[in-house]
Amino acid sequence: MKEKIISIITGGAGFFGQQIFQALMELKHHKIIIIDNNKKNLAKFEKKFNKYKKNFLVFKADITSEHQVKKVNDEIIKKFRKIDILVNNAAIDYRPIKKKEKSNSSFFDTNLDSWTRELDVGLTGAMLCSKIFCKIMVKKRKGIVLNIASDLSVIAPDQRLYKHLNTIKPVSYSVVKHGLIGFTKYLSSYLASKNIRVNALSPGGIKNKQDKYFINKIKKLIPMNRMANINEYKEFIKFLCSDKSTYLTGHNIVVDGGRSII
Repeated sequence: MKEKIISIITGGAGFFGQQIFQALMELKHHKIIIIDNNKKNLAKFEKKFNKYKKNFLVFKADITSEHQVKKVNDEIIKKFRKIDILVNNAAIDYRPIKKKEKSNSSFFDTNLDSWTRELDVGLTGAMLCSKIFCKIMVKKRKGIVLNIASDLSVIAPDQRLYKHLNTIKPVSYSVVKHGLIGFTKYLSSYLASKNIRVNALSPGGIKNKQDKYFINKIKKLIPMNRMANINEYKEFIKFLCSDKSTYLTGHNIVVDGGRSII
């Protein structure tokens, strides 16, 4: 009987986390650990994927808390004695929804509490999870870390896309995603001798009920003239989390329909 692969997805109950979950399920022999701090999203996840309930475990935890991450790690190690894959996906993002008032309409409106929280989740959370979950990988001398970045890890947001919504893409999002690439390079170099590969995936925007004006504007920035479809990144996730990428580490795979090459 083939040994199960133990995978962790942070922010796993969210929109992109669910797509990562489905991609890993297609690799077979997976036991997937979903970590999320949103109780409502976790309940929806469990209901949506109920038919796969034998294949996943759910933990409500705040990845910015070292104590909580260690507690989850202890439970995983006690039950499975190993961790094979860590996907650092958790982040705070804001969908471009029209605001009645011009709040958050300028960089100069940046709220310090929001900035701190967003960096804590997107960067500190990734660091803590890697620090704690990768220890067993080092002991086993095998593992994969996949950091989920964004096309905004290599380009700046085009704020003209959000002008009609009286909002902007916050500076914290760009800083987090650029920072994840630096973290990917650091960690991949540090863990390479331990047979642990660390890469980043930078997806472009996914079409998901955005307003028509926004979709038409962003399409003009993308050479393929469209946003990504839901689940269009699954094959890249599977590639980076499987033995098909055994000689790839430290890289940022940008999949954005060509937007960042212009």
